[in-house]
Amino acid sequence: MSKVTEIVEELAMPIIGELGLELIEIEYVKEGKSWFLRVYIDKENGVDIEDCGLVSERLSEKLDEVDPIPHNYFLEVSSPGAERPLKKDKDFQMSIGKNVFIKTYEPINGEKSFEGKLLDFNGQTLTIEIKVKTQKKTLEIPYEKVAGARLAVTFS
Repeated sequence: MSKVTEIVEELAMPIIGELGLELIEIEYVKEGKSWFLRVYIDKENGVDIEDCGLVSERLSEKLDEVDPIPHNYFLEVSSPGAERPLKKDKDFQMSIGKNVFIKTYEPINGEKSFEGKLLDFNGQTLTIEIKVKTQKKTLEIPYEKVAGARLAVTFS
């Protein structure tokens, strides 16, 4: 985590908590010539434009006070979307029964990318059901080997 995202997280958490929201992720990235500070928020039934607007307004005021970014940037506050990242243990717990996409640091059975239904997460191992040709197969992935994970939207 960069120093900027750490400072923004410290500033954002009280605002987000007070509004009954959850901080999903903070990104601070340069795209082309412009810098973007993206704050992703969520709540149980999803966030709406008013939630995003309130967080943006209040966080913008705090950022102006503290001024942790020495150059111009765009602040974007939004939902993480349908394919939200899974970063914390509770994200995995809440996603049991849902379709997920998982990338690993090293191959498991010759593969590093997996998509399927998350059947279980015990803090140490993810158990997912994947399709191999026309059959369903259960696969266990050690948590420490997960490089990235997100919900997966699949159309059938």
